[in-house]
Amino acid sequence: MSMLVNCSHCWTPLQLPPGARSIRCSICQAVTRIADARTAPPPPSYAPSSTHALPPPSSAPSSTYAPPLPCPYNYAPPGPPPNAHGRKKAVICGISYRFSRYELKGCINDAKCMRYLVINKFHFPEDSILMLTEEETDPYRIPTKHNLRMALYWLVQGCQPGDSLLFHYSGHGSRQINYTGDEVDGYDETLCPLDFESQGMIVDDEINETIVRPLPQGVKLHAIIDACHSGTVLDLPFLCRMNRNGQYAWEDHRPRSGMWKGTNGGEVISFSGCDDNQTSADTSALSKITSTGAMTFCFIEAIERGRGTTYGSILNSMRAAIRNTGTRNDLGGGATTSLLTMLVTGGSVGVGGGLKQEPQLTACQPFDVYTKPFSL
Repeated sequence: MSMLVNCSHCWTPLQLPPGARSIRCSICQAVTRIADARTAPPPPSYAPSSTHALPPPSSAPSSTYAPPLPCPYNYAPPGPPPNAHGRKKAVICGISYRFSRYELKGCINDAKCMRYLVINKFHFPEDSILMLTEEETDPYRIPTKHNLRMALYWLVQGCQPGDSLLFHYSGHGSRQINYTGDEVDGYDETLCPLDFESQGMIVDDEINETIVRPLPQGVKLHAIIDACHSGTVLDLPFLCRMNRNGQYAWEDHRPRSGMWKGTNGGEVISFSGCDDNQTSADTSALSKITSTGAMTFCFIEAIERGRGTTYGSILNSMRAAIRNTGTRNDLGGGATTSLLTMLVTGGSVGVGGGLKQEPQLTACQPFDVYTKPFSL
């Protein structure tokens, strides 16, 4: 029977084959050696000194097992690992799927713009932002399924009250049939990493389990998901259903099984590019300069133009901008254009008329979107 041990260098859980006395970690390449239990001193009694300790597995005595959570810090930006209790941390992912039939033009631009925004507007430290794009030279920062998973673990690892976390994703999203009966619409929403054709997609259940449910009291996470079918991709319990007049009501998306999809006391709010049954677009019709995701551009525009005071004002501004694409003349002007001019102009996908998508807002708990102040 195999045994679960932690890598001696990065603490990633490893499956030790029966009888083996050492194992090499596939992530950091460190060799972990296992002492012979017959010569080892008695283990210390189990006393969790930190909220980050895992409970003992059912196969081990509760008084002898207290491994820490995996710490995939090799996926952090270059240099010393960021402080695990940093006040602000972000994972920003843009995938273009270049040279494939799924290629998108604006997603890496989205990632660059979002990084610029959170550093200059919301004062995120540069060394606490983990960028995943195909332009990165570090192999651990290419947006593969494995790297994106590890980045999400890194985002929430060691969080404590007062922390502000951000996850921005711009790329393909999809959906698949849900067989457990826990989805209101009968589908699980997914994100498509760069290697999704060979490695598979990342399902909303996993995203929820990784970055939503562990969050303790006092930690805030904002997700900004610019992808198709992304309305409930974090599987949050409540969705804000808003009509064109600004009237809104909260829909209850809690699973019928009774499983809790909220946090451990923290706060999570997600802006997504469209409803679960809609598709998103990247376009040059908004910036007039180069391709961007429609949702990402409109989110940044709302912030830069002073319309980001509350969640309701952001959502209204984003929806109005997308709805009026191709019919107004002030798009692409002012502060937002100054941000986008730092990008290299590339191929564009022109879109005329209004885009067929409506940004959505989901949250762990219902709240008054018009009065709740927004801040990262």
